[in-house]
Amino acid sequence: MKIVKRIGWFIKEEKVSYALGISSLAMIAFLNLIPPRIIGNIIDSMVNETLTLAILFKNIIIFLLIALLIYGLRYAWRMFIFGTSFRLEKKMRIALFKHFTKMSPNFYQKYRTGDLMAHATNDIKAIQRVAGAGVLQFADALLTGSFVLLAMFFTVSWKMTLLALLPMPFMVFGARILSKKLHEAFSQAQKSFSDMNNYVHERVSGIKVIKAFGQESNEVVHFEDVTDNVFEKYMKVSYIDILFEPLFIILLSFTLVIILWVGVVLIEKGELTTGLLSTFISYMFQLMWPMMAIGFLMNTIERGNASFDRIEKVLGQPVEIVNGEPLEKICFDKVIFDIKSFHYPDDSHLVLSDIDFELFKGQTLGLVGKTGSGKSSLIKLLLREYDGYDGSIYVNNQNIKDLNLHALRNLFGYVPQENFLFSMSIKDNIAFGDMSVSIDEIMRAAQIADVHEDIMAFENGYDTLIGERGVSLSGGQKQRVSIARALVLDPDVLILDDSLSAVDAKTEEKILRNLKETRNNKTNIIAAHRLSALKAADLILVLDQGEIIERGTHKELIEKDGWYANIYRQQEYEEGIDYEG
Repeated sequence: MKIVKRIGWFIKEEKVSYALGISSLAMIAFLNLIPPRIIGNIIDSMVNETLTLAILFKNIIIFLLIALLIYGLRYAWRMFIFGTSFRLEKKMRIALFKHFTKMSPNFYQKYRTGDLMAHATNDIKAIQRVAGAGVLQFADALLTGSFVLLAMFFTVSWKMTLLALLPMPFMVFGARILSKKLHEAFSQAQKSFSDMNNYVHERVSGIKVIKAFGQESNEVVHFEDVTDNVFEKYMKVSYIDILFEPLFIILLSFTLVIILWVGVVLIEKGELTTGLLSTFISYMFQLMWPMMAIGFLMNTIERGNASFDRIEKVLGQPVEIVNGEPLEKICFDKVIFDIKSFHYPDDSHLVLSDIDFELFKGQTLGLVGKTGSGKSSLIKLLLREYDGYDGSIYVNNQNIKDLNLHALRNLFGYVPQENFLFSMSIKDNIAFGDMSVSIDEIMRAAQIADVHEDIMAFENGYDTLIGERGVSLSGGQKQRVSIARALVLDPDVLILDDSLSAVDAKTEEKILRNLKETRNNKTNIIAAHRLSALKAADLILVLDQGEIIERGTHKELIEKDGWYANIYRQQEYEEGIDYEG
């Protein structure tokens, strides 16, 4: 019953609803005792030839009243028990999603999207069933079983009641063995479902690549293998699951045969009437559900335990980026980098070493270097995506680890390398960081990012739905919409992490000119491969294997005639050829 302790906080929180639901079940259990007794009396009256039409009519009225009462009470317990369990599902799903938003990128390298989706759907649903169907099965088995046994014992025959209890130990023993097997099988089934979720998510996200390489048929074959594995795992669960009911039916049927035989013997001895035997058999059929409910309860609990184990493992992952002081607005003045060394978690390879520089308000910092030189890693440290480095980063003379995380990130308008857009309108994508911005501000940001005309060319303009991950836009359009999304916030620091790679040189030049004209006294950090984007930068850092190998302005670096100057001349030469062509 470990799962009960795990959700005990919720049961206490909703104790009134559960009390009302269980009270409704108790009344139903009591009312269900009356019809068999009435039927028994009617049978005895028929045997004794004392049954009249008035007595029969009176009993029919009682039957109808009991049926109406039970109908109303069934509605009540469903609302109070099942309705309450859905609140647990809602709370757990919100708690899980909230946990997701607090986790660092390292967490998302360990857990695949498909796994997390399965946790938020199937696993939470299994726990919800414990709080709904599980509570019902436990309360109904206890209440109905208790009321029926008491009625059998005191109003019919204590001897036959003891016989009716014979299968109980065998049922409990058999159910425990099956429950242990079910726990393991269900855990494996849920894992296979996570794998399938992840496979579908990846393939749908990469459908363009699949089609480009003509791998549609191969992927269908692979997916068949994945679904076969899911099918096999869930069939194993079903093989164990279906053994519960036959076990109980066999034991109860055997008991019923014994009771019929003993009942006939007692009637012959005059210790029991025919009507009472009929009543007892009716009670036996009522007792079948509580006994079977015990098995169903164990089934529900083991499924819930298996799912809670999976969710608990995720929720147990520590939040690596700890929030600092309470939220308080920060105005950017300067940033000081002094990083001795940094490597990603679970990887000893140094990504950054001996990085030191200062950047002041109103300046532009350029970051250049070969792919994998550490440009994006440096930006990630500034955004506090990772804290595990040797050294310090100061914003306004305060260590960023001591600042409120949200206040720090509110300083930045960040455009990452991978431009993620949501499946909603262009307008809502641009306004994502602040949904209160006006359409004029949205259009102004789009104009600076040189995407306004592209948007207006669509039939629905800014209300155009762009599809999941922006699949209906070109690479350059997605980049420029992402830039507009950052600009609409008018951030103190604009960070472009290779965010102009998909646009041509003329568009890049226009965007940079717009930024220079509109972001007076604002700070910019631009990581780029095209060095022409950094001509106006106040400081350019050339990175190689995580170290600064050159630094200075564009003019100073050209005069040094090093790596930067060589690459710049090469790019200018290539662009000249393209232009002539």
